[in-house]
Amino acid sequence: MPLVPLRPLLEATDKYHYAQGAFNVNAVAQAKAVIEVHEMFRSAAILQGADLANGFMGGRCDFLNATLEDKKIGARNIADAVKKYGEGSPVPVVLHLDHGKNFDSVKAAVEGGYTSVMIDGSSLPFDENVELTREVVKYAHERGITVEGELGVLAGVEDHVFAASSTYTNPLKAVDFFKKTKVDCLAISYGTMHGPSKGKDVKLRKEIAIAIKECMNHENIFGVLVSHGSSTVPRYIVDEINALGGDVQNAYGISADELQKAIPCGIGKINVDTDIRLAVTRNMKEFFAKHPEKHNSPSIGAIYELLEKNKTQVDPRVFLTPIMETLMKGTIPDEDVAAIVGCIEAGVKEAVGTLVVKFGSVGKAPLVECVTLDEMAERYKKAGI
Repeated sequence: MPLVPLRPLLEATDKYHYAQGAFNVNAVAQAKAVIEVHEMFRSAAILQGADLANGFMGGRCDFLNATLEDKKIGARNIADAVKKYGEGSPVPVVLHLDHGKNFDSVKAAVEGGYTSVMIDGSSLPFDENVELTREVVKYAHERGITVEGELGVLAGVEDHVFAASSTYTNPLKAVDFFKKTKVDCLAISYGTMHGPSKGKDVKLRKEIAIAIKECMNHENIFGVLVSHGSSTVPRYIVDEINALGGDVQNAYGISADELQKAIPCGIGKINVDTDIRLAVTRNMKEFFAKHPEKHNSPSIGAIYELLEKNKTQVDPRVFLTPIMETLMKGTIPDEDVAAIVGCIEAGVKEAVGTLVVKFGSVGKAPLVECVTLDEMAERYKKAGI
């Protein structure tokens, strides 16, 4: 089965009232693990490559400065990895661009093999956001590609996405946005935050999602709401990292219970990144603690050094640059690199598996209609969207 567009998964979540987790990947091993854990739970899978993750997977270690060419190479590398493990999968697999920065980033992802894209115009005035998003929708829907937009601003930091404070989504503006752009789904601001520091005991403004969905249902508009900045930041993993010599402070997530309560309010896609970062970082620190003889390994010793130098960091991209070829292509030159790959895969499965269960997509893969991009493009054409 080829990779599928996101739209059929959105339709299933809307009809059967559950949510799909959407998990960011920055390495071949992560893609493999995300797909395998979804297969185990008979759940459809959404793998996400952020705009700058494409730059990283294009070989740019300083990915914040990635060029469009870096992103094009990285998009192909991520897509190749997802196709390798996803095209023969018994569950539907989507590859989605997270936080597309501009039209060129979207185009690079689509040409690289993505089946769904996000265009983030949330920092723009409403009319400019609508114009940019509508342009992306026209380009993408002609190719059967699903489109996610964003309205409202989330506080926090994730790669190049930064805001000091949140601006909650206006429900009436959200409905108007759906009408004018024809997006398939919309990321809203309702109390979540990007990054690992979301504050203690966050309560989501679920009434925002409820109001949007009620207005959309009244006007017979299809669209699914997306929860960004929704990592749960498991306390036990943070504590384990710090017990292993890390220095991760003020790390608090959105509770899984709070996210579960948002699902009946119209949230059908929930984005998670930090939980994976934490679990992978913990596993690598634990590995080196158990195997001190690997501190000077020719192939992975530099990873240990980076872990020691960057005790406050939890993003594996900070530590894993010594094995870029493995991250980008999946090559495993020796047993030591294989051990690090094992740390990556186990961390991903721990974080992702927990949330697949919490979000309710276990056993729901058969409910998703599998359509090709060409078939989806024809549906969009007939519907005039």
